[in-house]
Amino acid sequence: MIRYEPRFRAFAMGLSALAGFVDAAGFVLTGGLFVSFMSGNSTRLAVAFAAGSDLALLAGGLIALFLVGVVAGALLAPWKPAWRKSVVLAFSTMLLMLSAGLTAADVPVAAAMGLAVAMGSLNNVFLREGEVSIGVTYMTGTLVRAGQRIAGALRREEPSDWLPYLLLWASLVGGAVAGAAVAAANMTVCLSVAAALAAVMTGLANRLEARRID
Repeated sequence: MIRYEPRFRAFAMGLSALAGFVDAAGFVLTGGLFVSFMSGNSTRLAVAFAAGSDLALLAGGLIALFLVGVVAGALLAPWKPAWRKSVVLAFSTMLLMLSAGLTAADVPVAAAMGLAVAMGSLNNVFLREGEVSIGVTYMTGTLVRAGQRIAGALRREEPSDWLPYLLLWASLVGGAVAGAAVAAANMTVCLSVAAALAAVMTGLANRLEARRID
């Protein structure tokens, strides 16, 4: 995170806000499961399996389709390397649009599955040497890095390196608050807003990549 220029940090925060927005919508849509936080779904899967609950099937399906999304994004990313962010985000945007349509058609489980694929693919936006350099849909590692940087500041090393990590976390939380509020009012509108936001982020990615090429 701290190795990136400020404009890319801001872009990552925007993506995290989008991920939080969508994850909160997915949580409401599924009645307590996640479309981007697979650690939580893994625990829910284990508990539901132990209890003999059918919820284990839905949790397992979301995990599997999140993985499918990661694979799909990773296959798309090298297709146009100079435009990787734009390509991956365009794919995620189409999936969010599809999920909004499925919600309008009253097929909530299928809509949630589409969200999981979209969020999985989103993790291919920030890559270095084929590995995720900024995780925008999950925050455990981000909070660990923030804690490590705070410890460094207390040791009188870099005084503010922790701030970008906490801002990334706060972006996801802020997006989740907004997503939960809109989802409670109207789920179809919520996912339509998410698709529109993803389209905006795709346009911003295109501008960032065009400037880098120039």
